[in-house]
Amino acid sequence: GGGGTVRLPRLVGPLKALGMIVSGTPIGAAEALAAGLIDAVFDGALTAQAVRFASEMAGKGGPFTPVRERDGRLDQAELPAFDRQAAELAQKARGLEAPIACAQSVRNAIALPFEEALAAERELFVKLVAGDQSRAQRHLFFAEREAAKVAGKDIVRRKIARVGVIGAGTMGGGIAMALANGGFSVTVLEATQEALQRGLAMIDKNYAVSVSRGSLSEEVKQQRLALFKGSIDYADLVDCDLIVEAVFEEMAIKKDVFGRLDAVAKPGAILATNTSYLDVNEIAASTSRPQGVVGMHFFSPANIMKLLEIVRAEKTAPDVLATIVELARRIGKVPVVVGVCHGFVGNRM
Repeated sequence: GGGGTVRLPRLVGPLKALGMIVSGTPIGAAEALAAGLIDAVFDGALTAQAVRFASEMAGKGGPFTPVRERDGRLDQAELPAFDRQAAELAQKARGLEAPIACAQSVRNAIALPFEEALAAERELFVKLVAGDQSRAQRHLFFAEREAAKVAGKDIVRRKIARVGVIGAGTMGGGIAMALANGGFSVTVLEATQEALQRGLAMIDKNYAVSVSRGSLSEEVKQQRLALFKGSIDYADLVDCDLIVEAVFEEMAIKKDVFGRLDAVAKPGAILATNTSYLDVNEIAASTSRPQGVVGMHFFSPANIMKLLEIVRAEKTAPDVLATIVELARRIGKVPVVVGVCHGFVGNRM
């Protein structure tokens, strides 16, 4: 209700304004300058350059034009294009009220006088802020941040550069992609060469789909694929700082995998299980380093879904937990720390 949806279109144009308002994605100074959001960018000596800029503007003479009077970018002829963008937004909103209201308010900035558009924005805001969706989204905003907090902010995190993923199926492949998307080198381990090739081919195919949709460039695809290494030998995991197990959901199989990992993983390596409901304490007990074992429960498809349950076992070391929470943020996940119980939180809801 502060007038942003009415003022911003006057600076950057309605189409750009709608994208900025709905996404909430920050933009850099260069983009802001090019869009018309700001008047100048200075490097160093901010005060001196600001004074010089103000003097130059004053020297040009003429009155300063307030934002409310800048209507040069509000062209009624743009309404059809804006309505098409708003319609696409409505499809993606999936029942969310706020994005639709934002689109309506930006449209009002084009179609109505400033004061009327401002009053309409205020009316929309008052209606939304008292609604159930607004309350739920505010709760979600703070809950996500609270869930990611780990006691001991001064704990030194372990360095993670190379990650191993055991299993190249649907979950393993998605986890490997999520890690590569975060810039990590990834060694994918499978039981047979055939299974490994199928898994790597699926990873390649998934990236190709992103390229075809325009959400990823061919150059970035190749950069991501270059981070992958395939293997069928546990010994190739010796240099990994973190190893994530994503095999069949059966305790005997997982304990066998962790026993093998215990024999080859370097000291200090973190061993993680992607189990969705098995006892992480029991899995950790199959190793000689239970303090280095943690649960990392990704949700399918792992390269897309944001939630990551981080399971703290009885003996999980504080620095291990803190390291995995930090890694989760790096790969774009929302980390939620949970304890050991059947199904953790996600699968119990």
